[in-house]
Order: sequence, then C-alpha cells, then structure tokens
Amino acid sequence: MTIFSKIIEGVIPSYKVAEDDNYYAFLDINPLAEGHTLVVPKKEVDYIFDLDEKTLAGMILFAKKIAKKMDAALDCKRVAVVVLGLEVPHAHIHLIPLNNESDVDFKKPKLKLTPEKFQEIADKISI
Repeated sequence: MTIFSKIIEGVIPSYKVAEDDNYYAFLDINPLAEGHTLVVPKKEVDYIFDLDEKTLAGMILFAKKIAKKMDAALDCKRVAVVVLGLEVPHAHIHLIPLNNESDVDFKKPKLKLTPEKFQEIADKISI
C-alpha cells in the first residue's frame, strides 16, 4: 500500500482539496508554491499511462475542476500540470500555481508552511 493510498484511507492525515468516488486531491506537504496540489486516482496504479482510459480521462477532468478553482482563488497566471511519477509508485498529477515557468523547478527549495497556512490554502481552493 502506497503512502497515497494511506492518505486516501485516512491512515495518514492530509489537507484535502477534493474527493469523489474515484479520485482524491490534497496539498503537497513539500510545495513549490502555495496551493501545490496532488491529484491521485483511488485505484492504486504505479504509472499514469497504465491507467485505463476511463480512469485517466476522469482524472484529468477532476484535476481541471481543481485547477479552475485555483485560478480563481490564488494569485497566479496559470496552473501547471506536471506528471513525474517517480517519487511514489501511485499515479499522480501535480497542479502547481505559477507566474513564471521557473516556478515549476523541482530542484528549488520547497516552501515551509505552518499547519494553519496549509489549512487556510486547502479551504480556499477546496471544491
């Protein structure tokens, strides 16, 4: 069972942004920007392109709803969609608010936010 499956099941706490029967979205605890969100299918599959077509399409549409809320609620020009998939063997999409392309540099230092700030952001972008 991956760390993401444990988060979905509530074994590990998270700052939930959205959930439905098939997908779960929560704030990344090592964010590149305030609002950096992870979108995962509840079905545990390692590689995003191993998801069946219906699940993959649904995941993108689920992420779109969150990105639109982020566009409206956060001070950003766009929301980047990034798929890396090496750090946790559970398919996931990063939604990262950005104002410059350099905002999506995973080598830069991650933000350190308080639990209160995480919750404030989650409340602001939850759908």
